Amino acid sequence: MYILAQSGLTFTQWFGLLEFPFLIVCIYYSFKTASALKGGVFGKGMTLLAWGFLVMAIGHGSMQVTNILGLDIFDIIFNQPGGRVVWFIALVTTWGLSGYGFYMIYKASKK
Repeated sequence: MYILAQSGLTFTQWFGLLEFPFLIVCIYYSFKTASALKGGVFGKGMTLLAWGFLVMAIGHGSMQVTNILGLDIFDIIFNQPGGRVVWFIALVTTWGLSGYGFYMIYKASKK
């Protein structure tokens, strides 16, 4: 706890930063798995999942910058309310890519 107090980051902020190595590994192996499947329904579904994970990681990065530095990257780049709209689009994109990817894999597995 002494190290946390000296760094200026809270326990929650450290855990927010610790998720990034796992997100990077997840994204890496998602694209690697999609590539190994060489297209087809499973490969296309996995590719959609991988892109969904990548968009999610960008969103999590933005949240950590806001949480730690107090800077809202989307508002800085796109102003207000554009930043909120872009954030919402990214959120829906993550859900859409992941959901449709899982649906494609599920549908193919039922055949």
